[in-house]
Amino acid sequence: MNDAGTRLDTSGFVTLLVEEREDRLAVRLHRPAVKNAIDQAMVDELHAVCAHLERTPKILILSGTPANPETGAKAVFASGADIAQLRERRRADALAGINSGIFDRIAKLPMPVIAALDGFALGGGAELAYAADFRIGTPALRMGNPETNLGILAAAGATWRLKELVGEPMAKQILLAGKVLTGEDCLTIGLISELVDPETLLDAAHALADAIAAQDPLAVRITKAVFHAPREAHPVIDTLAQGMLFESQAKFDRMQAFLDRKKK
Repeated sequence: MNDAGTRLDTSGFVTLLVEEREDRLAVRLHRPAVKNAIDQAMVDELHAVCAHLERTPKILILSGTPANPETGAKAVFASGADIAQLRERRRADALAGINSGIFDRIAKLPMPVIAALDGFALGGGAELAYAADFRIGTPALRMGNPETNLGILAAAGATWRLKELVGEPMAKQILLAGKVLTGEDCLTIGLISELVDPETLLDAAHALADAIAAQDPLAVRITKAVFHAPREAHPVIDTLAQGMLFESQAKFDRMQAFLDRKKK
């Protein structure tokens, strides 16, 4: 993986716990007292994470707070935006696109993003998960968008990402009728790709990251970019991207290794 030798400076972080490896960044949302509600500080720290991953492309794993059997605290990914802050926001704040901006930046990161989901992933928390490339969940996962019950709409990606992910009928159930999905529901409709026990959630996320990391990093980056290109850009963008990859040293090395193994 591409590692310029730099590390993300998290010394000033108060809402995220970060573990950095050569090929990935594991970020845990950490405001357990308010069920990981997404406030301005968390948004700012997520922007710092994105800036780092744009400079030094790595896989991103997003997770929340695990359950604590000793205290009885339940797991939570993110319960949504901070309602106390949201209550005070006005038109100018909405037009600033605070959450939609950071979620869009996360979605456009060079390398894939994996969301490991346990407990509540509601409102902005669900929209953060929708912005990931992969979602893995547990049976305790509860995902949905209750924004209309608060007199607003899910304006940070749900109105268009959710339709692409699960289709219009189910998206309308979630957005217009307040349906909250269980982990089983999410697996059934393809919103998550795996349903695992809470104890193995992060292991499953890292196993998926291992599978991605085993691919050629440049090929993964370019494939993600081409995948998200608008339909009218195809097939020209595919052809141009393939032309770039045909000249990469990794292509020659990996194909030669394949041929060498085949000879044995």
